[in-house]
Amino acid sequence: MSNKVKSSTYRAGIAAALLSSALVGGLLATGPLSAIAPAQAEAVRVDSAQQPGFADVVEKVSPAVVSVRVKSAINQTSDDGSGFPGMDQLPDDHPLKRFFYDFGGPDQRPGQRGMEPRKSPRDQHRPDRVRPTAQGSGFFISEDGYLVTNNHVVEDGSAYTVVLNDGTELDAKLIGKDKRTDLAVLKVDDKRKFTYVSFGDDNQIRVGQWVVAVGNPFGLGGTVTAGIVSARGRDIGAGPYDDFLQIDAAVNRGNSGGPAFNLNGEVVGINTAIFSPSGGSVGIAFAIPATTAKNVVDQLIKTGSVSRGWIGVQIQPVSKEIAESLGLSEEKGALVAEPQADGPAAKAGIVAGDVITAVNGETVADPRDLAKKIAGISAGKDAELTVWHKGGAKSLNVAIKPYPQDDSQASNAPQQDDSSKQSALDDYGLTVMPADDGKGVVVTDVDRQGDAADKGIATGDVIVSVNNKPVTSAADIDAAIAEATKSGRKAVLMQVQSNDQSRFVALPINQG
Repeated sequence: MSNKVKSSTYRAGIAAALLSSALVGGLLATGPLSAIAPAQAEAVRVDSAQQPGFADVVEKVSPAVVSVRVKSAINQTSDDGSGFPGMDQLPDDHPLKRFFYDFGGPDQRPGQRGMEPRKSPRDQHRPDRVRPTAQGSGFFISEDGYLVTNNHVVEDGSAYTVVLNDGTELDAKLIGKDKRTDLAVLKVDDKRKFTYVSFGDDNQIRVGQWVVAVGNPFGLGGTVTAGIVSARGRDIGAGPYDDFLQIDAAVNRGNSGGPAFNLNGEVVGINTAIFSPSGGSVGIAFAIPATTAKNVVDQLIKTGSVSRGWIGVQIQPVSKEIAESLGLSEEKGALVAEPQADGPAAKAGIVAGDVITAVNGETVADPRDLAKKIAGISAGKDAELTVWHKGGAKSLNVAIKPYPQDDSQASNAPQQDDSSKQSALDDYGLTVMPADDGKGVVVTDVDRQGDAADKGIATGDVIVSVNNKPVTSAADIDAAIAEATKSGRKAVLMQVQSNDQSRFVALPINQG
């Protein structure tokens, strides 16, 4: 066979082999053998409804939220700001002084307000020098430039600058501030019309609902965080009107005065404090409820100050034991520990041991509720108080007065000498003697294992009444306890004075 024929035959064989391979490949790819062919895995993807997110809300409300910069005239002072005695004797550039300034000193404890920067030690020795001392957040509530922030942001200020979300800086003036609720109102005078937001009804918001916080943490303006309402009605010891919303949206230094929005873009709270062992957000922040803020802000805009009603009583909660000792069916109301002399309540006939259970027909849940209800009544008006007095309810009209600037009360300093024990008081671990002024009995000894010690009664305290009856001797106490026992009461109520404070203590009656 010639080479030409061989070459032609070879090429034909190659073509046949390629055709066969293609046919077999097609069979493998499409026929029954495809089950054993390797296949590539597909990337995981879940088809589900997408969450709407917060972008629409943020886009609408962000122009109304501002950064607030505060300046103050810093006067000469011997306090270096570190909180450590003698630190002012060190040079300003001393590393030890700088260390305590940077880390806040011992007076900057977690869980308190004061989320804004501290004054530099260097500035505190330069009299009449105006320097930035604080920054926080705020938000417009009207198109003509009224805006809300925290009192603790502006309280030491002499000049205020508002920074809009587009970076524009505008001067502002202080309209008014209220220390008791930590609120303040500023005003920007400008020809433009500002984007503003409104207060919502925080009473309608439920624990677990979303909130969006917008503010200026660490000077980073326009920062948005989101979380839920963790709790309502929090009392953090900031003042008599504590009623905070607790939220878990990230709130840090500089967020003070910024709004917390619901998903309708309404302000339901004003961020004012955090709890943090580290100084940063740990998901526990507190916001002033919108309903509280709206009332205060309205007054600040109209008059520059806040007027609150006052009746002049020192009050405490009604515990289960106290309710039982007074014959109350519920642990509600506010127990009057002491009415202020010549105050509105005292003039109306309210005495220590009375329980205020309603104001103008509205039930009083606890002392904080009473404080809020009375504060909301204008001075000069009368309020009808329902009072539980000596085992029965009665109504009294009380003339509401303006809240005084000075809340000081007279002190009742007891003296003591010899002591003796009385059998009725042995059960409580108490030893008493008549007071020198004839008003009550002085506690001269307390058994640490007794019921009285458990309730906080201490040596030097004065027991002035038992079950709302004045006592001047141990025999008076014995008689009051015996009467309560005969009436089937499970506890006896003692009015106790400690230094300049009066309170009620319920002690269980020994049924044996």
